[in-house]
Amino acid sequence: MSLGSYTYVNPWMFYFLILIPVLTVIYFIFLNNRTAKLGYSGGKAFDGIRGNWMNWLRHFPFLLRMIALFFLIVAIARPQKKLDDDTITEHSIEGIDIVISLDISQSMKAMDFSPNRLEASKDVAQEFIKKRPTDRIGLVVYEGESYTACALTTDHESLLRRFKYIKSGQIQGGTAIGMGLSTAINRLRDSEAKSKVIILLTDGENNSGKVHPLTAADYAKEFGVRVYAIGVGTKGKAKIPVGKNPFTNQTVYDYIEGKIDEGMLTEIAEETGGKYYRAKNKKQLASIYEEIDKLEKAKINTAVYKRDVPEAFHWFALMGLLMLAGEFLIKHIVLKTIS
Repeated sequence: MSLGSYTYVNPWMFYFLILIPVLTVIYFIFLNNRTAKLGYSGGKAFDGIRGNWMNWLRHFPFLLRMIALFFLIVAIARPQKKLDDDTITEHSIEGIDIVISLDISQSMKAMDFSPNRLEASKDVAQEFIKKRPTDRIGLVVYEGESYTACALTTDHESLLRRFKYIKSGQIQGGTAIGMGLSTAINRLRDSEAKSKVIILLTDGENNSGKVHPLTAADYAKEFGVRVYAIGVGTKGKAKIPVGKNPFTNQTVYDYIEGKIDEGMLTEIAEETGGKYYRAKNKKQLASIYEEIDKLEKAKINTAVYKRDVPEAFHWFALMGLLMLAGEFLIKHIVLKTIS
C-alpha cells in the first residue's frame, strides 16, 4: 500500500484507526453520565479564573492518548520511504552449491578419531558450513541405502540442527558409496550454479546399493559435478563398541580392520575434476576441509537485486511514546498539582 511519501508493509493495521472515533464517543458518553451524577465542591472564588481552561485541560490526557494510538498504529503498519526504480542496485555474491555425502555405517563408530569417526566427521563438517554463509549446502547420509537429510539451502541454522539427529544404524546396514553419491548428484542436477560440488566421505569399501560408485561418477561428470572424496580412518585395526555385556551392562569393544578403497575413491575424484584425500585423525580431516574451502571460493554470476528500503516506523513509534509520556505527566502530575 502506498500513502503520501510512504509505502506500508502491514496496511491492514489502518483498520484499527476506527478505534479512535469509537473510543472518543465512549469517552464522552461516560463523561456525560459521570457529570450528571456528580457535583463540584467549593472553590467558587476561583471559578472565573480557572473554570474554562481547567475544563479543557482535563480532556487533554485523553486527546494525547488518541494521538498516541494513531501514531502507534501507523508505526505497526511499518511505513517505508518510497524509492525510485533506479535505486535498485545489482550485487554479486560469492557462493557455490555443495552437498556433503556422509557415510554413517556402523564402522563409523570406530574410536580412532575422538570421540569416534562419525562424530568427528560431523563436527568438522559443521565448522566448514559455518565458514561459507553464502553457499547453498545440502546433506546426504548413507549406509546400505541413502537419503537426503537436508536439501540445498542457505538456511544453515536449520541444516546444522539436522546433524544432531544423525546416527549410525538409522537405515539398512552396509556401505553403499554409489547410492550416497547418486543421491547427492540428484540434489545438484537441477542446480543453476556454475560450480557444483560433492564432498563424499567414507571409511570403507562399497559393498551394497544398486548403483556402482564409478557409474555414479560418470553421472557426476555428465552434470558438471566435482567430487572431493575423503577416506577417514587409521591404517590397521581400530577399536569399536559392539554392544553391552548383559551381566554387567558395560560396553563391549572389538577391533575392526580399516579397509578403504582408495583406488576407487581416487578414480571418482579424478574423473570429476576433484581430488582424493586421506584423513587419519580429526586434525587432518579439518585441514582437508580447509583446503576444499580455499579451492571452492568461486564467484557465481548470479544477479541478485537488492532494494535498500529506508524504514520510517521508528519515528511514528517515538511520537506515540512521547504522546503517552505527555498524557502521564499531565494526568498524574499537572492535574493533581492544581486540583
